[in-house]
Amino acid sequence: MPKKTLYLANPYGFAKQLQTGPLADLVDALESVGAEVWEPFSRNNQLDFTEPGWAYRIGQNDVSDVREADGLFAVVNGCPPDEGVMVELGLAMAWKKAIFLFRDDFRKCTDSEHYPLNLMLFASLPEKGWERYWYQSISEINDPDKALVGWLNS
Repeated sequence: MPKKTLYLANPYGFAKQLQTGPLADLVDALESVGAEVWEPFSRNNQLDFTEPGWAYRIGQNDVSDVREADGLFAVVNGCPPDEGVMVELGLAMAWKKAIFLFRDDFRKCTDSEHYPLNLMLFASLPEKGWERYWYQSISEINDPDKALVGWLNS
C-alpha cells in the first residue's frame, strides 16, 4: 500500500531558524509514523524568486498540492493563526480532506468554551472526539489513540 500524502500547512518556512528546528522536527515525526510529507516551502524552493510571477506560481503550486494530497496537517499557532495556513485549511475542508490540527502555542485564541481556536476550524472534525485530531506536541504525533496514526494505517 502506498504511503498517504500529508500536506503540511505551516508558517515555519518563513524563518531559517524555524526551518532547521521546529519544521524539521515536525516533518521527521510525521514521516516516522508513515506519512509522505508534502512541505510547501521545500516543494517550492526550486522556483526562481527573481522572476516576475513567482508569488503567483507558489500560490498555484500550494493550491494544487492541497487538492492532490490525501490529508492536511495544519500548524495553527498564533492569534490568529497564519492566514496562508487558514486558506489551505479552508481548501482542505471544502475538498473533504482528512484534517489534523497542531498547536503548541499556549495562548488562548477562541470564540467558545468548547474549542481552543475559532469554532470554524473544527467544522470538518467530528463533533464528539474532535480532540483525537488535535495535537499539542510533537510527541503526540505517534500516539495510536490519536487520529493520525489510524488514518495513515487505514
